[in-house]
Amino acid sequence: MPSDPVTPHPRRWQILGVLCLSLFVVVVDNTILNVAIPSLLEDLDATTSDVQWVIDAYSLVFAGLLLTAGSLGDRYGRRRAMLIGFALFGAGSLLAAFAANPGQLVAMRALMGVGGAFLMPGTLSIMAQVFGPDERAKAFSIWGATSMVAIAAGPTLGGFLLEHFWWGSVFLVNVPITVVAVVGLLVLVPETRGPRRRPDVLGAVLSTLGMSALVWSIISGPEHGWTGARTLGGLAVSVAALAAFVLWQHRNPEPMLDLALLRRRAFSGAALVIALVGFALSGSLFALTQMFQLVLGYGPLKAGLAMLPVAVAAGIGNGLGAALEARAGGGRIIAAGFTIAAAGFGVLGLVGPGDGFGLIGIGLAVLGFGAGLGAPAAYSMLMAAVPREEAGVGSAVNDAGQELGSALGVAVVGSIISGAYARALPDGLPAAARHSLGEALALGDPGLAREARDAFVHAQSVSAFTAGGTMLAAAVFAVLILRDTRRPAAADAGAEREPARNA
Repeated sequence: MPSDPVTPHPRRWQILGVLCLSLFVVVVDNTILNVAIPSLLEDLDATTSDVQWVIDAYSLVFAGLLLTAGSLGDRYGRRRAMLIGFALFGAGSLLAAFAANPGQLVAMRALMGVGGAFLMPGTLSIMAQVFGPDERAKAFSIWGATSMVAIAAGPTLGGFLLEHFWWGSVFLVNVPITVVAVVGLLVLVPETRGPRRRPDVLGAVLSTLGMSALVWSIISGPEHGWTGARTLGGLAVSVAALAAFVLWQHRNPEPMLDLALLRRRAFSGAALVIALVGFALSGSLFALTQMFQLVLGYGPLKAGLAMLPVAVAAGIGNGLGAALEARAGGGRIIAAGFTIAAAGFGVLGLVGPGDGFGLIGIGLAVLGFGAGLGAPAAYSMLMAAVPREEAGVGSAVNDAGQELGSALGVAVVGSIISGAYARALPDGLPAAARHSLGEALALGDPGLAREARDAFVHAQSVSAFTAGGTMLAAAVFAVLILRDTRRPAAADAGAEREPARNA
């Protein structure tokens, strides 16, 4: 097939705004729940397990369907897939706001997960269609900055809503944003699609089963034990399904996922470091939101505002990273940024009882700047390695890796925090106090509360050092594997095969 030179879309920057708004609403919806957990426990008479499933139901469905949704978007239209995703996401948000019990809320979060799976692959893949190679790094930088801002904005917005309205407002706020994004998609965003292929039904079933079982195992690990039957059974199903998926993709003449993508060092390497970043950020920032409210005594709004240093510094880092990538190379920028982020986590690890917010704010700013510096280069490198006609499924692989990293971060770092917290408490305390800081505070003993808060600060330090080590590992990987990776001419040629088509 002859290669046509890409013509940047004349409304590409307006299109980027619509895509970033789409990304923003999905990311905010995840982080906004962190400050809503106490309200859900009280108002819905929910158990801790119920609230955990409110969070995990989204991740389970989202990760499981990503590859299938990305493939369907490539085949039937990426804008169409995003519109379907918004319809499901918006409906789920509206119904979740008025859920009468935890079961209904979990079901609506699952529906939102289906919508998110159709939404997310389209953001990066449509960007790859409307921007030329010389502008993609800048576009990915803005996209990455939006993600970082949304991570910090979620708790802030959630805190504001919870101080003025009821818990359902954290879901209801998605509805007007969804309406605006849908109008923007219809008015501004062109329809694009890859080559017509036969639907890969077996591939869709195997990938959905394998990814869902993997996330299920990660979620089950902390509560049921990493060597428990439930966790190991889920892992066995996941390994079997994903192995069968790989074999089928190898044999299928029109596969859903071209396995050659995974053999490209730039693609697989960038996807891995993005997953490592998701692991580090999700686990440690989840612990910090609890520390702000339960240790420092912040209200929901103040706890959310305390995350702003991450967003501001990430925005600065994103702009600098995009400017330096072309000169220094993506691998070097990734390594430099993630090394700085590791240092920021190291600062958070030095926080002790009674230190207050000062040291925390410095650590958040440093890690935000580093993550913002390195992330755009990782996204740019990953999408540059994906042929244009497979942008949707390529983006879905990135999203799936990031979601798995985030889920694993919350599960593993959460287990580390629980263990470190319990070990830091003196002997002879009630069993409830060892289970969680919230349960210790509920006992109403001032002396016990002080001991429990100090133990949690220690546990937060352990989690911060764990996250810092993960970021440092990502930096070393980038130096060793991605340092000399350049956008291959063949990939660029393949990336320009299909100009964006207006709807």
